Amino acid sequence: MAEYSHVFEADYSDLKGEPFYMKGKWARDFFKNDNPIVLELGCGKGEYTVGLAELYPHKNFIGIDIKGARMHKGATQAFDRKLSNVAFVRTRIEFINAFFEAGEVDEIWLTFPDPQMKKVTKRLSSTFFMQRYLKFLKPQGLVHLKTDSNFLYTYTAEMVKANELTVKVNEMDLYASAYQDPILSIQTYYEKKWIEHGLAIKYLQFELLPLDEWVEPDVEIEFDQYHNAGRGVKVKESLANQPQAKNKGK
Repeated sequence: MAEYSHVFEADYSDLKGEPFYMKGKWARDFFKNDNPIVLELGCGKGEYTVGLAELYPHKNFIGIDIKGARMHKGATQAFDRKLSNVAFVRTRIEFINAFFEAGEVDEIWLTFPDPQMKKVTKRLSSTFFMQRYLKFLKPQGLVHLKTDSNFLYTYTAEMVKANELTVKVNEMDLYASAYQDPILSIQTYYEKKWIEHGLAIKYLQFELLPLDEWVEPDVEIEFDQYHNAGRGVKVKESLANQPQAKNKGK
């Protein structure tokens, strides 16, 4: 991927506490237009980044993940398809504020992130990350969560409710609902896997607004037993063998 002009890479040791050289310059220096910029955080193989870029040629998309071997697939697809509205950044999402300037991003996609059931500050939909996103997301910018995890969906919905954020779309079983949107044509590797196992796909879209104080939801949420066992464990086997567990939202 080092040969791809649309792939960027920087970790903490590379940044040395300084902003990434493209911060505030993505529209001018890379995309060379003023179209909206949309991030896919934890993009994995980049299926959504590439798929959205094809569906919406008048928007710019940047996939971000630390796992370069997975990202290589989407980066190669974007290169082969000559998509000029796609970029990828290999870094840790904890460092994301070093890459984007205030108001530089219009939307954020969280597609099938690890639910991180045991540590709230690692959840990409936690208030910990929401406060980071606000530093570069435009006012009333959109956050999209698409997940198979009932735990993560419930936590995020409760977080949105506790902080009185505006919900635009809330579907607990996306493909069984009457919801119509071109995004239904895009399915990630993990999404297809979960659908094959009969799991409902949840989709939550909400506006992110600055708040004086963020509130973590204080609710008990049952663990996803298959996620608790690890993604490599077969879903049916995990559901049959794993004991039930509950966890506070905090």
